[in-house]
Amino acid sequence: MTTTPAPEPLHAAVGADEQPISAVRWMPRTDLSANSYNPNKQAPPEHRLLKTSILENGWTQPIVARPEAGALEIVDGYHRWTVAEDKDVAALTDGLVPVVVLPPTDPATARMATIRHNRARGTHHVLGMAEIVTDLLRYGVTPDEISARLEMDPEEVDRLADRGDMIKRHAPDSFNQGWTVG
Repeated sequence: MTTTPAPEPLHAAVGADEQPISAVRWMPRTDLSANSYNPNKQAPPEHRLLKTSILENGWTQPIVARPEAGALEIVDGYHRWTVAEDKDVAALTDGLVPVVVLPPTDPATARMATIRHNRARGTHHVLGMAEIVTDLLRYGVTPDEISARLEMDPEEVDRLADRGDMIKRHAPDSFNQGWTVG
């Protein structure tokens, strides 16, 4: 069995004007196609949250694509591309999506770019989320609004809010030190 040699690592061009983000293009979503190898899956609540994010904040991140066989294959942004099919999202930009096109790459490098984009986003930690929920409540955002706008179950909002403010929120006289955090 013969194997192809591993691709040489690429080096991005130098200079702000040479970066792909300097050339965001607005193009019809139908000019792009999904890749067949993205391991990132999105649950329905996160899909709805992405839609809400674009509807409330607008497009803040372009879709990343690469030329492949005369077309543009998505490297990052598949879920943004999918939600762009929604009529309300499409109405924001007459059906156009923001796209950054990478220089031509081989299939192995494209796959590695997809994984790097997916993994570089990080994860949310519970304590940080609890602090944000507590802040939102202090700013006057209702638990129902937090639940709706952040795609959280009411119980999740309540638990995150309780993380630091349980004694303040629930009958302080009925809790002893066994209920306090750290």
